Amino acid sequence: MRYLPLALLPVVYAQQHAFETKQQEPWTAKYGTQTDLSYTGPLSYSHLPYIRCLDDSSTTFDIAVLGMPFDTATSYRPGARFGPFAIRSGSRRQSAADSYALEWMMNPYNRAEVIDCGDVPVSPYDNALAVDQMETAYTTLLARPVNGSASARTAKLARDGVEHPRILTLGGDHTIVLPILRSLHQVYGPISVIHFDAHIDTWPSLGGITKQSKVTHGTFFTLAFEEGLMSNTSIHAGIRNKLQGPELIEHDEEVGFELIMADDIDDLGTDEIVKHIRQRIGDSPVYLSFDIDTIDPGQAPATGTPEPAGWTGRETKRILRGLAGLNFVGADIVEVAPAYDNAGDITGILAAGLANDFLALFVTDEPPKRQVKRRQTPADEL
Repeated sequence: MRYLPLALLPVVYAQQHAFETKQQEPWTAKYGTQTDLSYTGPLSYSHLPYIRCLDDSSTTFDIAVLGMPFDTATSYRPGARFGPFAIRSGSRRQSAADSYALEWMMNPYNRAEVIDCGDVPVSPYDNALAVDQMETAYTTLLARPVNGSASARTAKLARDGVEHPRILTLGGDHTIVLPILRSLHQVYGPISVIHFDAHIDTWPSLGGITKQSKVTHGTFFTLAFEEGLMSNTSIHAGIRNKLQGPELIEHDEEVGFELIMADDIDDLGTDEIVKHIRQRIGDSPVYLSFDIDTIDPGQAPATGTPEPAGWTGRETKRILRGLAGLNFVGADIVEVAPAYDNAGDITGILAAGLANDFLALFVTDEPPKRQVKRRQTPADEL
């Protein structure tokens, strides 16, 4: 008969006691695992795992959700620094397990490893420092190895021939796109941009008293063009802002954009708008930048520079689905400023739903083809 050494008896007893205690706990025995409800638990996008990825390089992912709470380059109403919080809060009814979308006919979380990487701790006092912090953070995550759960999509586009993660950025004002394009250019070279917005955001950068004062949420595309970050095949969608004159549209064309006005949806319809965007972008690597003021302020009031007579959420989501299969290398949703939302938080909820569509765009090869069953009528029976 073999006996344990006396020195090991306390260890064995402690392990046995812990096991018995766990087995006897009433909650686990009666109800099982403690799960978060849609309105409970730590705040992350769609209840995804929340990891401070800039500190933790051990967790791999295919797609990262990253907040950039920057709003100190706005021209009208500030408040978009709270956008990442509002979008995550608006996503509380979403979850990876319950994200099969009827209009997409799939669940994007089943096709890629998606995590919430938290927010970039940007300076609220020094814009030059904040822009560098955002670029450095994006570059850091873009260089991480992919998890490999998603099919290869970016390797054929990257200069190094390596698969890179995609990042869904939650803004923040629209200035955040400048450091993002700088990071993406290091990997992909010049890229096309699909820009959903009420405003063209290609204002000339001349006239700033200081170098940093030229960097705003209305000039960043001009600066990106001057730095050679974009191709000459970009496009706006949903534009309806007033301008100083037609010369700004000529400048916009020089920067590399074509224009789809908000009113064009009445004459062309969503299908023709989709066709025009796809023809413009072609097979180039493309970045999707979405200002929430694309949507009519009746549905999305919480933004810094609202413009009347915008698109509806339904129209916009239909256009987005038509863009599936393009070579998306990243996306953002910006200018959500929850201080201006109504009591129902409708802007944050809509923004969260649009962000889920962006995830679907990252992992699908073509627009969904849903078959609508035609109901039989009495005339069919005759």
